[in-house]
Amino acid sequence: MAARVVLVTGGTGLVGQAIQAVVQERVGETWVFVGSGDADLTDADSTRNLFARVHPTHVIHLAAKVGGLFRNLAHNVEMMRENVLINDHVMTCCHEHGAKLVQCLSTCVFPDHVTYPIHEEDLHNGPPHPSNRGYAYAKRMADVLARCYRSQYGDRFVSVIPTNVYGEHDNFSIEDGHVLPGLVHKCYLAMQGGDGGGSSDAHHGDFVVWGSGTPLRQFIYSRDLARLFVWCLDHYDEEEPIILSVDEADEVSIADAARIVAQKMGFRGRIIFDTTRSDGQYKKTASNAKLRRHLPDFAFTPFEEGIERTVEWFVANYERARK
Repeated sequence: MAARVVLVTGGTGLVGQAIQAVVQERVGETWVFVGSGDADLTDADSTRNLFARVHPTHVIHLAAKVGGLFRNLAHNVEMMRENVLINDHVMTCCHEHGAKLVQCLSTCVFPDHVTYPIHEEDLHNGPPHPSNRGYAYAKRMADVLARCYRSQYGDRFVSVIPTNVYGEHDNFSIEDGHVLPGLVHKCYLAMQGGDGGGSSDAHHGDFVVWGSGTPLRQFIYSRDLARLFVWCLDHYDEEEPIILSVDEADEVSIADAARIVAQKMGFRGRIIFDTTRSDGQYKKTASNAKLRRHLPDFAFTPFEEGIERTVEWFVANYERARK
């Protein structure tokens, strides 16, 4: 049996860095982590050249054009076109190399109007929230294409759906990043006495949270998600996607998340909610019942502990952190 070679696209980002940490002690297999500087996955030839260099037997596909709420709102066309190209090229090459594929979707692909909690079978039962239409449909089509490859060729392509992931090595951009790293960066700036990401009339030193703070999210720490990705690579082989999420009881409001960030940062100033900014989707509560059937005893990192690690890393690595 040939030695296993695992290619991780998007391997230099948040989840890729976490997987690197998780697999350090695995022996008898080769892990290759690549980022955008190693190959342009929107280009078919560049993607083929990457696969020809690596000859993967397994692929964890994390690479995507991503952004937070406001980037999605402004760039729906680019979000759809570039992600469709990336996913098509990666799946084409996985098929040509006979590689098992574990590809990453997102809870934002689920319908806007749905009965909660969301389950895997709800994925295609209605349009997504308009704020991320382009990204959501591109990810949905990746799931459809993976199922087509399975049914037509027997390819071992599976889709996983994480909830909101956070941790060290995230993109902490206030304008283009996701909510938690954005909160961490804004709180840091407020700690320095600067404008903590607020409107032009905000008082310097305030920690300004965009929106009302009422939306609810399930946040999964990147190291936990990394362990689950590796488990899926080793053990999961079903056509239906699997949701990778903390329990429903662990859902957190954006307001509470901001308060925990402030606490871990040691911020004692004012937290202001800028309600002129969009809240986006109110909730995306996902069921992890399927995951729990497979892994009933999986222990997730408590949210406050994960935030503390993330804040410590960001403060220590502020100059080199993506922002």
